[in-house]
Amino acid sequence: MLEFDGLVKTYGDNQVLQGVSFAVAPGQMFGFCGSNGAGKTTTMRIAMGLARADAGEVRWRGAPLDDAGRQRIGYMPEERGLYPKMKVADQLTYFARLHGASSADADRAVAEWTERLGLADKRGERVEKLSLGNQQRVQLAAALVSGPEVLILDEPFSGLDPVGVDSLADALVERCRAGVPVVFSSHQLDLVERLCDAVGILARGRIVASGTVGELRAQEGGRQLRVVVPDADPGWAAAVPGVRVVSEQRGDTVLELDVAADDQAVLAAALRTGRVTHFARREPSLVELFRGAVAA
Repeated sequence: MLEFDGLVKTYGDNQVLQGVSFAVAPGQMFGFCGSNGAGKTTTMRIAMGLARADAGEVRWRGAPLDDAGRQRIGYMPEERGLYPKMKVADQLTYFARLHGASSADADRAVAEWTERLGLADKRGERVEKLSLGNQQRVQLAAALVSGPEVLILDEPFSGLDPVGVDSLADALVERCRAGVPVVFSSHQLDLVERLCDAVGILARGRIVASGTVGELRAQEGGRQLRVVVPDADPGWAAAVPGVRVVSEQRGDTVLELDVAADDQAVLAAALRTGRVTHFARREPSLVELFRGAVAA
């Protein structure tokens, strides 16, 4: 278990982290979400020993994470930490050896991850000659070549094209299935929703919501319905008790029902206006859950 327990960090008058706590189990993918400046990068830097917490600690397998433990972490910073003049294969071999891999194991890992991340034909090129997207792939490969026991990735999908996103997503899923805990931050909430077993939303230095997407939806409390009545006049649902119109466009209406509202009364009201072509519960997306959590 990778545990972040009560992290506090202050820079001058700016309290960046105010008791941040969450845990990532073996084989779990945890999406760490927050607006710019929320404290995501600071949290990851503390885990990697690049910043010191004023209070709290990060634990791996029940023990405080130390330099020896960090050797087993595959870390990808938001800022690229590559040597631009080095060739791709030489650079990845160097990072693998730095984490303790033998020469033979490093060579095998470099061949595997450059192939899987679409870099096989770039192994002999200097990093500075690569596109920004391919530099991002090299950075990802650098986090993976040592066969890490934990992955901590800061905005790993940034700058990747759809093929690159799919390659990385497949690699992370495969690592999770092998029992590796994965935590990554991302502003691409559709990817977080698709890939992650659990999500933590950070705002103003605090975790304001956490759990599976399903649990976050349950915490939302409200029920939403999407009703499509092509021939209905605008405002047809406004008079139904306990119903609030969220959006309405060309007969496609999204409604929010309070706890006491009767969805069958909504259906009856819709049928009185004409033919109903769609009537179903609408689940809020992670983007909507995020907006609600950070605004609270």
